[in-house]
This record gives sequence, C-alpha cells and structure tokens, in this order.
Amino acid sequence: MIYLQLFFSFLQIGMFSFGGGYAAMPLIQEQVVSRHGWLDMGEFTNLITISQMTPGPIAINSATFVGTKIAGIPGAVVSTLGCILPSCILVTLLAWLYLKYQKMDLLQSILQSLRPAVVAMIASAGVSILVSAFWNGADAIALADTRWVMVGIFVICLILLRKTKWNPVLVMALAGVLKLLMAIAGIG
Repeated sequence: MIYLQLFFSFLQIGMFSFGGGYAAMPLIQEQVVSRHGWLDMGEFTNLITISQMTPGPIAINSATFVGTKIAGIPGAVVSTLGCILPSCILVTLLAWLYLKYQKMDLLQSILQSLRPAVVAMIASAGVSILVSAFWNGADAIALADTRWVMVGIFVICLILLRKTKWNPVLVMALAGVLKLLMAIAGIG
C-alpha cells in the first residue's frame, strides 16, 4: 500500500510540476508534508537543501530521498519512477508535436502563457523556505521571533550570488559552514 501511495504521490508531482525543480517545491511540500505527513517542515527544508546539493533534478532527488526514508530502496525506486514517468511520456509526445508544428503562432502563445504561472510557483516555494528559515515555520511572523543569524547568512549569500557571481555550489557550502560555525559558537 505504501508503494502505491509513494508512486501516485510522486506521479502527481511529476505530472503537474511545470517549470523545473523550484516550481515543483510547493507540490512536493503538499504531498510529503501536508497530505501524508512523511516529513515535517524542518525535514522538508533539509530535503530541499540536500536535493540542491546533489546532482540531478530537485523533484527526482526529493522522490528518491522520501522513498528511501519511507520504504527503503524499493520505495526510492517506486517514488522516482512515479516522478519521471509523466515527463518521459510527455516529453516524447511534445517533442514529436513541436517538431511537427513549431512554426505555429498558437503553440508559441501557449508556451508564453505558462511563464507567469511558473514564476508564481517559484515565488511561493521561495517564500515558504524563507518563512521556515527565518521564523522556523511559524504560523505568525513576528520581528521578535526572527532568526537573525539565518537572515544574515541569507543576505551574505544573496550578495555573493548577485554581486560577485560566485558559483551557487560554493555559496551553499559557505552557508553550511557559516551555520555550523555559528552553531559551534552557540550563536543562533
């Protein structure tokens, strides 16, 4: 039964997550945190971090991680298969259609109309992660409850990414080292 739940949960994520890994985060959160309770919000934030740091797409890494946590290696295989199956079918079909009708104005209009929805999904995921990091996933955001160490690390990383164009992997590693050093020092 758990294998079917894993398969169909990640099948839904695979079917409805347009725009890449960041756009999939709200869907993954809905399935694994809200609907099934397989992870709490802290574990979900860790999952996203781990999925970012490991090679491969976020949704597939998430499926593999959750499947392994819930049902071991068979769970990882079933979850990952559920996640990639819709894409495999859809990409094959779309590639054929695109090659056949690529000059069509209607097709170009449809592709352009998907962009705002993808941006909204990415923004939603980003806000959820920021709330989790800055206010520990609290329902009510209060200045007194702000985790300023996390805000500081975020600002440093943002500056490094935007102004100095550091490699994102190095910035993530630096963020991890900064948090570890602050935890060792008893700050935050």
